[in-house]
Amino acid sequence: MILINVKFPVKPEFADRWPEISRPFTDASRAEDGNLWFEWSRSVEDPNTYVLIEAFTDEGAEPHVNSEHFTRMQEEFPQYLAATPQIVSRQVEGDEGWGPMGEVAVEG
Repeated sequence: MILINVKFPVKPEFADRWPEISRPFTDASRAEDGNLWFEWSRSVEDPNTYVLIEAFTDEGAEPHVNSEHFTRMQEEFPQYLAATPQIVSRQVEGDEGWGPMGEVAVEG
């Protein structure tokens, strides 16, 4: 699986609207056959930074970056950003997705 984390530094005037602005790209990406998850979080330290955690099957990553909605995102997102997004992208073992954390267990 391909695991990708991207920090998006959003201009302050667009930060509260970012979920709405990014919604078409998010919905289209989640609908892809090879998408395992595609989740946004807002930083508690910097409310103008959103972090995207996404994962694709090995076969799903290339169609994602070659999709029409990815191209549209490349054209549209820069106007809303304060700087170039920073990314970590790695090939990791397995396609099972999320699993329980061994170090913290909740009983009940």
